Amino acid sequence: MQDAHDLGLVIDSRVPLVVIQSHEELRVLDVLMQVSNKRTLPMQVWTITDGLRPMGFSMAEPDGDKLLELDDALLAIKRMRGKGLYVLCDAHGFLNEQHPKTVRLLKDILLQYDSVPRTVVLLSHALVIPPELRRYAAEFSLSVPGDEQILALIREEAQAWSAQNNNQRLKTDRVALERIITHMRGLSPSDVRILARQFIHADGAISDDDLPLVSKGKLQLLDMHGVLHYEYSTETFAAVGGLHNLKTWLAQREKAFLQPANDMDMPKGILLLGVQGGGKSLAAKAVAGLWKLPLLRLDFGALYNKYYGESEKNLREALKLAEHMAPCVLWLDEIEKGIAGQSHDDGTSLRVLGTLLTWMAEKKQPVFIVATSNNIANLPPELIRKGRLDEIFFVDLPDTPTREEIFAIHLGKRQQDAATFDLPALAAAADGFSGAEIEQAVVAATYTALARQQPLDTAGLLDELARTRPMSVVLAEDIAALRAWAAGRTVPAG
Repeated sequence: MQDAHDLGLVIDSRVPLVVIQSHEELRVLDVLMQVSNKRTLPMQVWTITDGLRPMGFSMAEPDGDKLLELDDALLAIKRMRGKGLYVLCDAHGFLNEQHPKTVRLLKDILLQYDSVPRTVVLLSHALVIPPELRRYAAEFSLSVPGDEQILALIREEAQAWSAQNNNQRLKTDRVALERIITHMRGLSPSDVRILARQFIHADGAISDDDLPLVSKGKLQLLDMHGVLHYEYSTETFAAVGGLHNLKTWLAQREKAFLQPANDMDMPKGILLLGVQGGGKSLAAKAVAGLWKLPLLRLDFGALYNKYYGESEKNLREALKLAEHMAPCVLWLDEIEKGIAGQSHDDGTSLRVLGTLLTWMAEKKQPVFIVATSNNIANLPPELIRKGRLDEIFFVDLPDTPTREEIFAIHLGKRQQDAATFDLPALAAAADGFSGAEIEQAVVAATYTALARQQPLDTAGLLDELARTRPMSVVLAEDIAALRAWAAGRTVPAG
């Protein structure tokens, strides 16, 4: 009823063109019928399959055929002299420079509104309004269900599942249910039902195990065409060696982000700067795992488009989608590759940077940014200044205790008892190794031991470490320069 009331106010304001972008065509038409009935406003609907047909109040059929062609339907509407509500479904493919006559016919109808009050509604899943029509248009969006409505829809689906399974009681974790409701905010009622059916029928329970399914399903329903990727597997900080300062910092801000108080600023995000393979990506995943939030990765490669203005549009749509997924963690991996200006890109990188900075300054939804970078020299000062992000952490090469911890983690992942290995000797031999290089040494030594039909042992790992030249040796000068810049400018993550 609220949607019908709000849409009625738009129509009563004498706007000749109403634009509604929605996948829920039947729900929109039902709302329009409520508006039509309350105002005794004749309503007709056009589709390319059924042509122009009356809905609700009795109205004579247009003369001749069903007017399957949009131009014919618009010409018929233009000739009608009474008030009316005309809904054009899926007309988005005809409102472009390839169809100038269609755009002109629609403009003729809009220009006659003062003498003949006909309201045209464009209804489609996606609409780009031609510039010559924008000044006559008003956009309208259906409301999304609140938490109580989402809970009611989930309960309805749970009752339906129970009825289909001999009245079996659905196992429900109350805390998990509250998190699922939070993750479902921003979805339409039909989409809530779709996801509820999926996770209820998956195992006959509502638990934390359903959160990844809900988050991934929501991203698919919102449809971002590959610019945003849902990272299905997050990590716990138990799987991340070191980074104790970062872990403490995040723990202190978890409640402020997930349950913000009205008088408290919400955490914005962090930049993780460091050497390649130091664990920045793993830490980004662990933030989402620690806070039990969906992790979205922005793909700068898919973002860029050869057409002028499309890259910024793609970014705006991606950021808008991230807000729909809120609360969530937005991972900007190797951010310098996406916003470092290039002399040959016609200023696209600068426009993308401007779009990103504006959003970061104005966003209200709980989207926590985790940006990672290997090269601070390519990052613009506007991004790294205080206020854009909360803190810059430097992820250095692991120290001796952290290397021991990393060896224990990766040996444990491969069903090896870390207690049977000489961890101090391994950590000493791996001086200057990154976490990724330590992991690869464990993997390579495991393959070697398997080929020799021998168990993995300390000696095999030491041999593999001796054969490896870490990046700290290969790129010694670059890493030294990065460390020198970070000293005094960043907070050590370890």
